[in-house]
Amino acid sequence: MNQHLQREIEKLKKNIMIIGTLVEESLRDSIKAVIERNTTQAQTIIKDDSIIDDKEVELEEECLKILALHQPVAIDLRYIISVLKINNDLERIGDLAVNIAERAVHLTSQPPINIPETIPRMANIVQNMLKDSLDALVNMDTIRAGEVCESDDEVDDLLNGMFPLVQSMIEEEPERIDTSLQLLSISRYLERAADHCTNIAEDVEYLVDGKIRRHSYQV
Repeated sequence: MNQHLQREIEKLKKNIMIIGTLVEESLRDSIKAVIERNTTQAQTIIKDDSIIDDKEVELEEECLKILALHQPVAIDLRYIISVLKINNDLERIGDLAVNIAERAVHLTSQPPINIPETIPRMANIVQNMLKDSLDALVNMDTIRAGEVCESDDEVDDLLNGMFPLVQSMIEEEPERIDTSLQLLSISRYLERAADHCTNIAEDVEYLVDGKIRRHSYQV
C-alpha cells in the first residue's frame, strides 16, 4: 500500500510541474503580447486557459482521492496539502495571465503607446519568482523559497511607482486615459501574480519544515 501511495505522489509531482510549465508559458507570452502588440498570441492565451483549468481540476481530484484512499500522514500528508494549495495558486496566475492578454487585445486596437519600463521589469521579476518557487518545490529548497518571498517587496515598490507614472501619462495625453489605465491594470495583475508566487514559496517552506509562514513577513 505504501509503494502505491508513493507512486501516486510521484504522479502528483509530475502533474503539478506540467501545470507550472503551462502557467509559466502563459504568463511569459501574455507580456510578450502586450509589448509586441500581438493580438494573435494574446487570443491564444485566452483560448488555452481552459487547458490549465481542466488540469487544475484533475489534479485536485487526484489529491482528494489519495487523501480518501490512503489517509497519508507526516511528510506525505503535508505534500498533498501543499500541492492542493499550490495547484490553486498556479491556476490563479494563469487567470491573471489571461487578464493581461485581454488588456493586450485592447491595446492593439488603439494607437501605439509607450510601455513604461516598469512593466517589463515587473514581469521579469514575477517570472523569476514563479520559476524559483517551482524549483524550490522540486528541490525542497527553503532558501530559494525565502528569496521568492523577499522579491515580492520589489514588485510592490514597482507597482507603487506606476501610479504617479500613469497619472503623468494621463495629464500629458488626457484623450488616452483609457489606454493609460490599461497599463496600470497590467501592473496590478503582475503584482497579484507575485503574491501567488509568494504563496507557493510559503507552501514549500511549510512542506519542508511543517511551519506556516504566511503573514509572518508582515511587520
